[in-house]
Amino acid sequence: MREPYAPYPGPTRQFGLRAGRTDPLTPAHPAHPELPGQDLVAAGIADLARGVESVPALLASIGAPRLESLGVSLPSVLPNAEHRLYELLRRDDPDAAHSRYNALVRRLVSYERALACAR
Repeated sequence: MREPYAPYPGPTRQFGLRAGRTDPLTPAHPAHPELPGQDLVAAGIADLARGVESVPALLASIGAPRLESLGVSLPSVLPNAEHRLYELLRRDDPDAAHSRYNALVRRLVSYERALACAR
């Protein structure tokens, strides 16, 4: 006789999102790899909590609506984050600002998509 059907728990269990974990940025087990872009978002949230305007903080502010809808709590967000991030990158290296901005936004979107799949 077959055992009753048990649904596959899926990848969310490995990241602890359904297990009552309040910090979706930290995997539940060290053997599981981090989500792509997780380091950048975690650094941004830490900078926002300290009131520091940095590249990661501005990036987390850009992604705030999507991140919060995925269960990531942000202490605060910086206004006009898109323009401020570009200006910060432009001051550092004017010739590479555009490509660096796009690469950072791609990492943010990659993290948001991976987190959505992990849920």
